Amino acid sequence: MGAANKVPGVSGGVVAFVAGFYEEFIYSLQKINLKAGKLLISGRFKSLYTYVNGKFLGLLILGMVISYFSVSQLLDYLIVHYELYVWSCFFGMIIGSIYYISKDFKSWSKQSIIFMMMGIVAGIAISFLEPARENDNLWFVFICGIIGVSGMTLPGLSGSFILILLGNYVLLLVDSVNALYDTIKDVFMMDFSFTGDSERIRLLQVLVVFSLGSLAGLVSLSHLLGFVLKRYKKETYSVIIGFIAGSLGVVWPWKEKIYKMNAEGNFRLDLHGNKILDNYDRYFPVFNSTETLLAFLYISVGVFIVLGLGWFENRNQDA
Repeated sequence: MGAANKVPGVSGGVVAFVAGFYEEFIYSLQKINLKAGKLLISGRFKSLYTYVNGKFLGLLILGMVISYFSVSQLLDYLIVHYELYVWSCFFGMIIGSIYYISKDFKSWSKQSIIFMMMGIVAGIAISFLEPARENDNLWFVFICGIIGVSGMTLPGLSGSFILILLGNYVLLLVDSVNALYDTIKDVFMMDFSFTGDSERIRLLQVLVVFSLGSLAGLVSLSHLLGFVLKRYKKETYSVIIGFIAGSLGVVWPWKEKIYKMNAEGNFRLDLHGNKILDNYDRYFPVFNSTETLLAFLYISVGVFIVLGLGWFENRNQDA
């Protein structure tokens, strides 16, 4: 989930859904409430740990943090050097997710199909929105945290892609994370000179505010989704299936980045000198090339990864 949440177009919620722990994830987050706060204040830590399903959440969060600073770093490298094949693999994973989720959805009513179509339309519409400019105002960063965490709780909605649309993907998931990584390294080296680096301190402040916004969004969205899942489970699953299908446009492997230009015909740059992404120019592949054949191979790999996760989950349930 940590790696998936960092990649634009890929939803960590899909991983939770396919791996079979999505509902437990949502209902566990719901336990972070007023009662949990009272247990914390009163010092009843063991009761708090049991109440919030601490073992499950702790292992999940630990895995995401480790992934974020390891697997996601590898993904950054692969996207730069093997972009087509990475997107192909993710495209296959989403196709596999749609199949995996749909195969257990036994009763397709007219209402369910309407909700699924709504999800598809919403997913496609989001993929064609125009990205905004970077904004490091702390209140806006907090809002970005609330919205960006949606990829964990809403399968098919990529939090990273939403951050691109808000203009803050590089600031929040690249620059600030790198600043934290450098700071941790400096602390271990007993080098505290970074305290005089105003840019580093600003990025750390941005990361803290973004994290607080993500926590607020995670808890509030989980309560909303828990309420909806209990009362409208079939309709919710229909929208999720549609949303995942609609997100295929975001991860379409054959695309070229389009960058914003200024009036003089030069690339527009953000605060850090990076070219500002405008959108993607999607195209159909040439089928007689080796590159295309390899891309289809990686699509198949992506499908089998998801089906393998599903098989592993079912085997554990049977055991």
